[in-house]
Amino acid sequence: MATLVSFDPADGQPVGEVPITPVDEISAMVARARAAQPAWAALGPTGRRDALRGAASRMIEAAEAVGLQLTREMGKPLAEGVGEVRYTGKGLIEELDEMVEAFTAEVVEDAYTRSEMRYDGLGVCAAITPWNFPFSMPHWMVLPALMAGNTVILKPSEETPLTGQAYVDLLGADLPDGVLQIAHGADAQGKALVAADVDLIAFTGSRAVGQSIMAAAAGRLTRIILELGGKDPLVVLDDADVASAARFAARNSFRNAGQVCVSTERIYVDEAIADRFVDALVAEAGKMKVGHGTEDGVRIGPMVNQRQRAHVLRQLAAAEADGARRLCGGEAGPGAFLQPAVLDGVTHAMDIAREETFGPVACVIRVADDDEAVRLANDTPYGLGAIVFGGDEARAAAVADRLDAGMVGINRGVGGAFGTPWVGARQSGFGYHKGIAGHRQFAQVRVISRSKPKPGKRS
Repeated sequence: MATLVSFDPADGQPVGEVPITPVDEISAMVARARAAQPAWAALGPTGRRDALRGAASRMIEAAEAVGLQLTREMGKPLAEGVGEVRYTGKGLIEELDEMVEAFTAEVVEDAYTRSEMRYDGLGVCAAITPWNFPFSMPHWMVLPALMAGNTVILKPSEETPLTGQAYVDLLGADLPDGVLQIAHGADAQGKALVAADVDLIAFTGSRAVGQSIMAAAAGRLTRIILELGGKDPLVVLDDADVASAARFAARNSFRNAGQVCVSTERIYVDEAIADRFVDALVAEAGKMKVGHGTEDGVRIGPMVNQRQRAHVLRQLAAAEADGARRLCGGEAGPGAFLQPAVLDGVTHAMDIAREETFGPVACVIRVADDDEAVRLANDTPYGLGAIVFGGDEARAAAVADRLDAGMVGINRGVGGAFGTPWVGARQSGFGYHKGIAGHRQFAQVRVISRSKPKPGKRS
């Protein structure tokens, strides 16, 4: 049987392998999932929660081992790899309880009618997940899909199959056969799954692939949930705390080697403070140790592979040729390493200001005032996240209100309180995740109505 080998992006050494799922087996997997779905749905939200809750302790206990494997497979620092697994396990029980609430029927009444709003499974869900958070991103899709009463086939990224397999093994240990399956492979397996007789496709990845999935799903009107690319802006107002803004910009531009859907990819800085901000940003970049994720003190590991690094290097070279100034970083080391880079003098005529980079690059664009910052920040087809830093919170909030993004942070990142959705606007999203509203994206709303007894008559 053919196997998919996973390599350490730091040194190119093999980490492990999994069997590739033959394309002609995908339809049989869907059939098994469909056969298992009625009994799984019949358990109801609380029964499904009880079948899944044992995974919490398994994930926490396995966090060190799976986190190390994740780091070796994808490159992120070990503390972040272990933390990703442990955080998923620690939050599982609270998430399950929230999902019971999301999928429990609600009663709506008026003078004449009693209606029950149900949130039922759609059937079989195909979940296609990325490599940048290879344990937590499957969880965002698989868990609500299962709790809604669907059965699930997960296709993890071919870059991180070992972590995807570990997730399925840990979550699915107590589940009936056919409820949760995994398909390993690359484009061929993903396309076969999209084309199969599934009822819902949940995907996180690039805008281009999302567009192709949407087109393929249109023929059967298959439900879709898409979290796509981003080109997130950070607006730094002239009254911002420069040191705090620079620290955040460095962390959010370079974390996970810039391979985060809400990485800061464009920084609009008022020219009145731009020189101070750029100096502080370069200083922060210089503090970030680059190296193998298992080494002490490393804050930036390698990029996921040399192809992704080559894309970033091409964007950097093109920006410099067009007049941007590279103030630090951009050097390519062995393996897939890339030193964090700061570019000043970036304009919207440059590819690096318009197309997703997904690498450790901070692009600074100087602006004359708040209006120019908002106009340029919104000059993109994307709309996942956006951030504003400013001293006057009312002014910063007024700027935030004008930014066309699904999530906006003021003097902080975009993540909201527990229970709020993770949602993109424009071409960054179709449907969304998290919170009760996000969980219900994985369900079919059904309204069952009965007439109420007329006054004076016995029911």
